[in-house]
Amino acid sequence: MQIQQLVQENRSKPPLLIEDMTVAYRKQPVLRQVTFAAPEGSLVGIVGPNGAGKSTLIKAALGLIPRVEGRVSVYGKPYREQRKRVGYVPQRESVDWDFPTNALDVVTMGTYGRLGWFRRPGGAERKLALDCLEKVGMADFASRQISQLSGGQQQRVFLARALAQKADLYFMDEPFVGVDAATERAIISLLEELKNQGKTVLVVHHDLSTVEEYFDTVMLLNVGLIAAGPVSEVFNRNNLQKTYGGRLALLDRRL
Repeated sequence: MQIQQLVQENRSKPPLLIEDMTVAYRKQPVLRQVTFAAPEGSLVGIVGPNGAGKSTLIKAALGLIPRVEGRVSVYGKPYREQRKRVGYVPQRESVDWDFPTNALDVVTMGTYGRLGWFRRPGGAERKLALDCLEKVGMADFASRQISQLSGGQQQRVFLARALAQKADLYFMDEPFVGVDAATERAIISLLEELKNQGKTVLVVHHDLSTVEEYFDTVMLLNVGLIAAGPVSEVFNRNNLQKTYGGRLALLDRRL
């Protein structure tokens, strides 16, 4: 499917619409004129080589880093007006895990956006946080300091926090990196549950061998957007060659 066709089919009020987005570091483009519309209720894999701009795309869409040009809308409105509808799971390496708080408190933070500035979380929010920890298999660790958890356990806590946000659109930046097999299964189960609820999830992903199994839509990115659309249509050797170039030969065993 052509990129413009995907945009046109989802232009009414898609969960996420990125139009002509360019991001640069020190005047060097990291993303160049990216246009993409995420289909509602889809699991979108963002795939490309190191340095392709995958994490940058998420951060720029969320306003965490500045854009040189371009527009981002969430369900037809600017992101700043739709923050409550968006959940974000950052790279685990970017989090200060030494911060003195326990798993339940971290997940409860996910309810703050809907509470507003003047309300404190109460019993209902704590129960929601516990339910979310239960869904990711971490209820027994609710009172454990996050610094005492393993990498996979920490990732599950952040997934539970995203669930507690009750968002409609989720961004997940490399959630599978450095986790054990049990955590990977838990993440996949969570993604499927979100999709079944009609949520839309964009995931930065590196393992080409699991793209067809995990996602129904894929973005192939290398500074510019090479191809985007249903995995069955665009995840092929021709597009992968355009995305990875000579590096594709090193990935042949994964395809």
